[in-house]
Amino acid sequence: MATVRQVQVTFDCAEPERVARFWCEVLGYVVPPPPPGFADWDAFDRSLPPEHQGSAFACVDPVGAGPRLFFQRVPEGKTVKNRVHLDVRVGTGMTGAERLAALDAESARLVGLGATQLRRMTANQVDESCIVMQDVEGNEFCLD
Repeated sequence: MATVRQVQVTFDCAEPERVARFWCEVLGYVVPPPPPGFADWDAFDRSLPPEHQGSAFACVDPVGAGPRLFFQRVPEGKTVKNRVHLDVRVGTGMTGAERLAALDAESARLVGLGATQLRRMTANQVDESCIVMQDVEGNEFCLD
């Protein structure tokens, strides 16, 4: 049986580059170099047939530890809650007021980038605090 060595997370969206650049800011990711023979991604995009221009974008972890994120344009809009979402781990190892302060600070930063805070969930007897957010196109994610 083969072993999976890498995972790519794919987002369906209306504006791939806009969503990718948002996630670069959230995670500290970068845009990978353009394909050989192209000075930049704009030059590569212009080389595509018109119907494919702006149809995809990607970002990567600069140290190679996290998965590649791929963003592809789809014709339909988002209509329901995601079945899969990212947890952005900003409060790992923290509890109580310290955790909430870290989550709130990151939420404020991301709102400044175009995210929306949906709800702030405080700790109970089972779960620690987290904040449910949406990215610039409404995809849910959690600050955990």
